[in-house]
Amino acid sequence: MKKFYEYLCAVEAFLAGTFLLVMVVLIFGAGIARLVGHPINWSIDAATGIFAWACFFSADVAWRKNKLMSVEVLTSHLPERAQRWCRLLNYSILTIFLVYLIPTGLWLSYVSRARTFQGIPDFSYSWVTMSAPLGAALLLITTILKFRDEIKASPKRNR
Repeated sequence: MKKFYEYLCAVEAFLAGTFLLVMVVLIFGAGIARLVGHPINWSIDAATGIFAWACFFSADVAWRKNKLMSVEVLTSHLPERAQRWCRLLNYSILTIFLVYLIPTGLWLSYVSRARTFQGIPDFSYSWVTMSAPLGAALLLITTILKFRDEIKASPKRNR
């Protein structure tokens, strides 16, 4: 299972980077095309759809590597035990939110299946909205692993 998770993480990081690169190329290409008088109207719409996927994949990659922005002004002055409890509380809140987001995102994807994305024919809005529940599931896995690691790293009490 660990090998599968490592493979999943590698694929996710590759997709996040690829999607960000494709977005930049689409937007830059659209700007150049507009400059020379031949605008590519669909490129911004496609970049917007890719952006949704890139956000969730990139967020999970950053969360896994502890590279997300954090405000530690208050917690850094607390004792280690209180800092640990703050982290556990944070992981609990995130878990509750992500568990809520998965079925809600699936429902949104289902109800938006007949809607076209940005008016692009035969491209369902569900392809974009599926980024939310899938991204939430990936973030939930990372959060649960962080929660588990935090509990395993807890100092043993002397009795």
